[in-house]
Amino acid sequence: MLGTLYAQLNETAPVAVVIIALSLMLMLGFLMTRLTKLARLPNVTAYIVTGILIGPHLLNLIPRRVIDGTAFLPDIALAFIAFSTGEFFRIDALKKSGWGVVLLTLSESLLASVLVFLSVFYLLGLPLAFSVVLAALAAATAPASTMMTIRQTGAKGAFVDTLLQVVALDDIVGLVAYSVAISIALSAASGEAFAVGTVAVPLVKNLAAVALGAVFGFVMKGILTHRNTDNRLIVSIALLFAFCGVCAAFGISPLLGCMAMGTVYINATDDTRLFRQLGYFSPPILLLFFVRSGLSFDLGALISATGTIGRYPLLLVGIVYFVVRIAGKYGGAFLGAAITHKEESIRNYLGLALIPQAGVAIGLAALGARTLGGEMGKALETIILASSVLYELIGPACGKLSLYLSHSYSDKLEEMTAVPETDENGRELAPVELLIRRIQAIQAELPEREINENEQAFTEAAEEHYNNLFRNRRSLFRR
Repeated sequence: MLGTLYAQLNETAPVAVVIIALSLMLMLGFLMTRLTKLARLPNVTAYIVTGILIGPHLLNLIPRRVIDGTAFLPDIALAFIAFSTGEFFRIDALKKSGWGVVLLTLSESLLASVLVFLSVFYLLGLPLAFSVVLAALAAATAPASTMMTIRQTGAKGAFVDTLLQVVALDDIVGLVAYSVAISIALSAASGEAFAVGTVAVPLVKNLAAVALGAVFGFVMKGILTHRNTDNRLIVSIALLFAFCGVCAAFGISPLLGCMAMGTVYINATDDTRLFRQLGYFSPPILLLFFVRSGLSFDLGALISATGTIGRYPLLLVGIVYFVVRIAGKYGGAFLGAAITHKEESIRNYLGLALIPQAGVAIGLAALGARTLGGEMGKALETIILASSVLYELIGPACGKLSLYLSHSYSDKLEEMTAVPETDENGRELAPVELLIRRIQAIQAELPEREINENEQAFTEAAEEHYNNLFRNRRSLFRR
């Protein structure tokens, strides 16, 4: 029925097809979150599943030309993700954490990549181009579900601090690994002899993108310093789009540069409010990006006998990738924590919180699929999307388990807060008195009211814009 409607509209109003398709993607993605929320799953899972269901391989509710026409979405969505990640790289925080967290991050990221590469290239004998890119993607994690679990449980302590620093650094390692891997893959796919320049040239391009992103960060600071609140969002989005366009023109991923832009801006201005505003503006864009990723997912190729890469079915390759990456993340975190002499709880349980994978990995898979092209690119994106859904299904539970086992939070009232068990005179408090003091201590730690920071920043900007508009109109009326 919908296909017939699309066919009729294509003849009379082709623009209406695009608008209706985007509306369906937004509305159905939102409705799916109502279901996944009951299972306490992250929204990313809902968006990907929605795309799979309404995609051309199942219900076929979205025309192919709309999917092809939104190929720019991965670049735009990942620009927002990367820019917001830059907020976590404050110079004072990096100095405080030292090199221990860096070594820990390198250990858990690179061991996962190395194990995946050894498994798919040497054990399964898959093509080098495919193996090296898939291995690089194994380094990235998705901190969103872990952050959500931390907020829900109210967890805190050394374990949580280390976890937040690691997931912030993790994507940088993944981005650099991807930049090197895609260069090796293109050289291998073309059949040319490997040369140092094959890797060096793309690395130089990415370093140039980082430098350009830093320049854009200073430009953003200069422009936004003297701007009204209502224009800050316009200017910042314009600069992000412009940077993405420049990177696309030179065939470079905008991720590292956008991260550099966010890092320079936060350290130069200490303006967290802009990140809150962008965070409140970006959900529709991210929803469309993840739904579109699901639209590109070929479920039939994953489970059918004809869906293969090398000599093996995609389903087997996906299972190997899924299991080996988890082993690499956990083993690398354990090894890195032991090398850096972290406490036992970090060594034993940090790896459990690093399992989720979505966001950056899906975006890089989309870029990799576009770069490699053909069946190899399609297989790469299919495996990453399928594994991301599974990772997001088990990730929140594993993250909560790691927080619980590390004693970062507790359901027992006596472990939530420490209070003296005697009064000022040394008299032992009665159980009721001790309970009252614990409740009072917990109440003192609670925020005065629950406010979404992103929504608050966006609302304040809208109110300021309205007040400025009202003053301008009143001034014009007096004249």
